[in-house]
Amino acid sequence: MKYTFLVIVGIILTSCGTRVPYTNQIKDEFGLETEQQMRKVQFFTSATIILEKNKKSGNQSTDNDGALVSASNTNQERIIIPMGTKCVFDSYGDNGELTLRFEIGIGKTISFLMRGGSTSGKYYLKADWKSRQRGGDVVYGNDLYVATTASATAYLQVIRKRLQKTKRKDRVVKGMRV
Repeated sequence: MKYTFLVIVGIILTSCGTRVPYTNQIKDEFGLETEQQMRKVQFFTSATIILEKNKKSGNQSTDNDGALVSASNTNQERIIIPMGTKCVFDSYGDNGELTLRFEIGIGKTISFLMRGGSTSGKYYLKADWKSRQRGGDVVYGNDLYVATTASATAYLQVIRKRLQKTKRKDRVVKGMRV
């Protein structure tokens, strides 16, 4: 009974996949050359991605009593993509980036690119990190957002399973009698 339990636990553990970074090495190993093949792969994010957009408006006027009134409004919109969120391949970009879709809608995609000088080969969140002190510019849903600096560490992951099947056929020989 103990051996049966250990065999079952072993089978379950070996059938589970592990998340690994998506790299060109994995792309070559599994022959993911066409867009059709890439659309069959389930991608995940390695870290939480936070996109922020702030709109400020205001006006200055006087009220009925002749007092000067300065009014300002700030609308803040945040899109949070938690760590491990599933996404699907949408298209290839001009510079080898991968454009992935997190939800249905026009322009609701984010690009990931292998960074220059990166020895890991991982595909990281693509943003214009030089233009802002507190993050990088990202276009999502045809609107400009700022990705927080913590989002810079987000890269693509895939699940990799190693399946090994062994067929075994036992036969007990009883021997021969004279």
